[in-house]
Amino acid sequence: MKIAISANTTELTSPVDARFGRCAYFLIVDLDDMQVTAVPNRAQEQNDGAGIQAARIVMENGATAVLTGHCGPNAYRTLNAAGIAVYTGVTGTAAEAMAQFRDGKLSASTGPNALSHAGMPPATS
Repeated sequence: MKIAISANTTELTSPVDARFGRCAYFLIVDLDDMQVTAVPNRAQEQNDGAGIQAARIVMENGATAVLTGHCGPNAYRTLNAAGIAVYTGVTGTAAEAMAQFRDGKLSASTGPNALSHAGMPPATS
């Protein structure tokens, strides 16, 4: 089983990034052999649709669960339609989040916990 963790850096010591669609990396962890692959989130700089594009990256990498801080409605619907469980409100390091998931201490979300476009950077003048 593979999980995707939204992260700030390429290491398991990275804090979990609260922004699913705008995180810097997805750490794809294969729980069977504990292999970790850091996948850059090429959607983070999108002007629009970052959550949907980020969800596609997760799907392309074979994850069946996502661990993140916040997930907006478009990303949540895309992940849910693909059969990918979403775990929101996750904090701490990626390693801590992975251990909590593996130990059954996290509960899957029943819906998004962020508004649409919540991860957008502020407009500049």
